[in-house]
Amino acid sequence: MCRAATTTRGTHISISYRAYGELPKAILDRQLGRTYYKNSYIYYSTIPINMAAVVTRKFGEEALQFLGKKVSVETSDQKIYSGTLAGIDERLDVVLDNVEGQGILKVIINGSFVKEVRLMEKPFDFKALAERLSRVFPGLVKIREDVGAIIVMDKIKVTQAGIEEGFGLAADRVKAIYDEFTRETKK
Repeated sequence: MCRAATTTRGTHISISYRAYGELPKAILDRQLGRTYYKNSYIYYSTIPINMAAVVTRKFGEEALQFLGKKVSVETSDQKIYSGTLAGIDERLDVVLDNVEGQGILKVIINGSFVKEVRLMEKPFDFKALAERLSRVFPGLVKIREDVGAIIVMDKIKVTQAGIEEGFGLAADRVKAIYDEFTRETKK
C-alpha cells in the first residue's frame, strides 16, 4: 500500500512493505529512489535526465545561427553548393538561395545526402554587443537568440540589421552604440 500526501514542507510518502510482496529491501529502496544513511532515508529522483533532448535543442540553436548567412554545402557525392541558407530542419534538409556558379536560383538538398554544411562568413556577435549595451543600460538588456535580437528596456529591438523597433533618445543612443560596434567588428 502506498499513500502520498503533499504538505507545505513537501511530499510525504507512506509505504507498506506488504504492497510489494516479498521484495528484498535493496530492490525496494532502488525502486523508490531512496538510500539509507545515518539512521534515516534520503530520497532522490529516479527520473533520468533526457540528454538527447538537450543535445537536439542545442544543435537546433546552433543551426539557426546559419540562417540567412552564406554557406557551403557538400553532398555525399562530393558536389559543393554555395549560397545563402534559407532553411534547414532537424534531418539536415537544406534550402539554399542565390546558389553560386551553378546557374541555379534556389535548391533544396535532401538531408540524407548532406555531408557537411560550412559557414562562410563570420556570425554576428550578439553577446559582445549586448555587453557593450549593458554598460550604458545596466540590467535592461536581454539577448533573445531564438529570434536573433537584443531587447533593450523592453521596447528597443536590435537585430543584426540594426534597430527594428523603438524610438526616442534611448533608441538614438542604442543606434550610436550599434553603429560603433559594427564599424569596429568590420575592421
